[in-house]
Amino acid sequence: MKYFKIVFMGTPDFAVPVLEKLINDGHEILAVVTQPDRKRGRGKAVSFSPIKQIALENNLKVIQPERIRKKDVVSDLKEFYPELFITCAYGQILSQAVLDIPKFGCINVHASLLPEYRGAAPIHRAVMNGDTITGITTMMTDRGMDTGDILLKAEVEIGENTTSGELHDILMKTGAELISETLIKLGEGTLIRTPQDDAKATHAPMLKKEESIVDWNSDSKSIHDKVRALNPWPGCFTKYIGKRMRIIRSGFSDIEHQKNPGTVTNIDKEKMEIACGTGYLYIYELQFENGKAMEISQCWHNIESGIVLGQGGK
Repeated sequence: MKYFKIVFMGTPDFAVPVLEKLINDGHEILAVVTQPDRKRGRGKAVSFSPIKQIALENNLKVIQPERIRKKDVVSDLKEFYPELFITCAYGQILSQAVLDIPKFGCINVHASLLPEYRGAAPIHRAVMNGDTITGITTMMTDRGMDTGDILLKAEVEIGENTTSGELHDILMKTGAELISETLIKLGEGTLIRTPQDDAKATHAPMLKKEESIVDWNSDSKSIHDKVRALNPWPGCFTKYIGKRMRIIRSGFSDIEHQKNPGTVTNIDKEKMEIACGTGYLYIYELQFENGKAMEISQCWHNIESGIVLGQGGK
């Protein structure tokens, strides 16, 4: 097996298994590039990325440029004489000057089956759209948004009740295995580059705040998929008697009815039943404003049947 001299670029926990796999496989990690430390939380304490934590634990050099495209950063990266850049959820677009540095180019680990779901939120969008299959793609990075040649793919099933958080954890492990396989094939000289078919491309734009609000006129499956897609972040919300209510866990049916969308049509110890544009949404776990997450069995006696959710403003 050939071992490569690599500069790794990544930031969130999704990238951690990929970096750890590269280290454990025996590749030489020349440096780790990650986003600058940020102030987070109410106390505005400075915290650094999960990738920086792993890098420090492994005594790796850490670089945290505000803009990786700056000339002085490009010059610094050249000094490592890398064979490869490996990127995974880094968070900055690489310029051509950066991409031209490594001998074998830059390989990215992307959380979709490209050319589907190019962009920032492929996991959320796949769940929100009710897809049953997604996966990981390793690809050659170019100047476009996830438009480079495909190297390898690995498929992952999405269950009817799988959340984005659960899918995230599956895919990040899959990504680690796929980058390992990709580098083995690169070392053997058997890695094939396949250009993407732009005509089949779909996009996964960043989530917008307004997407967190439930539209009860939608069909029940679409609402259920939104609840799954926005769990654990940023959450899916409605209003109960004017107060914000988060829907954490749900189910659905396509039973026909003539009820007003958003109406609480039934409530018992197991579930809260809500009429949708078509079908019913069943809420199993929720969180009221300024409260804690609760199973319906913990709060069903405080919920009124006949209430129309979503009223009282957003």
